Amino acid sequence: MSRTAIITAIQRGLKRGPLPTDQQAMLTSRLKTHPRGPIPARGQLDLPGRIALFTKQAEREFATVAHLATLAEIPTAIAAYLARLNLPPTLTISPHPALRAIPFAATPALQIRSGTALPAESTCLTLAFAGIAETGTLLLPSGPQTPTTNNILPDNSLVLLPAARLTASYEDAFDLLRAEQALPRNVMLITGPSRSADIEQTLELGAHGPRRLHILILDGQG
Repeated sequence: MSRTAIITAIQRGLKRGPLPTDQQAMLTSRLKTHPRGPIPARGQLDLPGRIALFTKQAEREFATVAHLATLAEIPTAIAAYLARLNLPPTLTISPHPALRAIPFAATPALQIRSGTALPAESTCLTLAFAGIAETGTLLLPSGPQTPTTNNILPDNSLVLLPAARLTASYEDAFDLLRAEQALPRNVMLITGPSRSADIEQTLELGAHGPRRLHILILDGQG
């Protein structure tokens, strides 16, 4: 069903036609200006403070966080992470230039494939567009180089987050997204691994997606 058909059906159900000119102008203005409500002071910190707060909030939500100084450290860090959890040394990476620039060839123990994750693959590395310090949340827009499947299909989700893209608030993160690209079809906000306590109030990780979320923060890098 097209967008026009959906809106027309809603208007018919509300017994209302098109908005009057003055109300349409108000709506258009609001959509263009993105007015902000009150923003928590918690995230209003310098970069080291945002890194520390993001780490604390992400770990509180059952994610794990590693801090790395350079791209060259990433393959060894991933290999060690997989070995520590007794996971296969195989890794699917999203087809993003920033991930392809990682020198995986220096760590032959890892088997790397670039593309969209397949059901049988257990671990995937994706790139976060931004991180939100106030809640330890990752912002992951969809696109040809960042397929949404890679965020939700594998049991083990590894996400690279350049520290320079750590924002204080959700509003700052979406301002950054709008400034750099048109809004994509899908934007995922991920805080910790998938979990649910719907059944007998027992927390179950991996209920609707990855059971592990491991965030690799590239400190001080853009």
